[in-house]
Amino acid sequence: MSLESALWEATRPAFRVRYIHDPTSTPRVPLYASYGFATGPTARAKLARIVRKAPEVVVKVTGRQRGGSHVKAHLDYIGRKGEVDIETRDGEILTTKDDVAERAEEWSDTLQWRSRPTVSSVSLIFSMPEGTDPDKVLGSVRALAHAELSDNHDYALALHTDTPRPHVHLTVHAEGLDRSRFNPRPVQLNRFRERFARELRARGVAAEATPRRARGQGIAGSSMALVKLRARLRTEGSRQITQSDRRTNEQAIAVARGQDQLPPFIAAGTFRWQEIRRAYEQTAAALDATGQADDRELAKDVRTFLAKHQGMNATPEVFAEHHAQRLNRATSPEAIDPTRNRPSRMR
Repeated sequence: MSLESALWEATRPAFRVRYIHDPTSTPRVPLYASYGFATGPTARAKLARIVRKAPEVVVKVTGRQRGGSHVKAHLDYIGRKGEVDIETRDGEILTTKDDVAERAEEWSDTLQWRSRPTVSSVSLIFSMPEGTDPDKVLGSVRALAHAELSDNHDYALALHTDTPRPHVHLTVHAEGLDRSRFNPRPVQLNRFRERFARELRARGVAAEATPRRARGQGIAGSSMALVKLRARLRTEGSRQITQSDRRTNEQAIAVARGQDQLPPFIAAGTFRWQEIRRAYEQTAAALDATGQADDRELAKDVRTFLAKHQGMNATPEVFAEHHAQRLNRATSPEAIDPTRNRPSRMR
């Protein structure tokens, strides 16, 4: 297996990929360029970013607004009620409450003829780790939005630097000029992640956009709503936990006691990680075979990466292992009898 094919097998997205074939090749060879696939030196650079742990971009859908009042409330939020600039597709800055109210009304006009409320706008967040230049994050999102959306959808974006992670809120008018609806699915979100990372790299920021499993990480399993709820509970100083976390803990305790089993997707994730490991091993072998010093060094880094990621642990696995360790400590002979194995005092 070639370096490019092995790398593609290790990093291909979870959704079903629509392959594009080269009509001039015999046999027809799949092309993956539309999904961020790399060839030649670019493939080596992508692999190096993965195994050397370049920062991963984050792109999430944070909500969908219905009606003018909902859109206005959201724009007020991302604009911090006038304290943060809201930039539009045309480069206009919404600075006053009237500007925000007018834009919200424009985006809700198309809803008047509908028989029931529907989505007026879709909000997304683009985030990078602490220490990243906020202006480069904003410039990258601006370039992405112009390339991906400006021909059909209006949008507004705002940079937030009030948290350690600089992030940009992008709010897209759901109704396009051709009446098509903006409803980002996994394929489009994957393309946004890859474009965001590419724009950052063009501005000198190390960034990558790969699936969690390609980095040896399992499913996180936390929706944006759950993350916000946890943050609110922490802010309030409440000892209450969410129903989701309570169920996860109860299942983890049952697994630790041998009364239940981990969800089926855990086994599927483990199987997939074994496939990914084999692909990375084949990539390292292909690099060693070139005889180039830089390739041998990269192959060494690949094997170091694999040594640090023997398994791919999802959240339920981590919780179950945590409770199993606690159970073992609680039932150990030393825990039952604290005086056990203590040296006797001589009188």
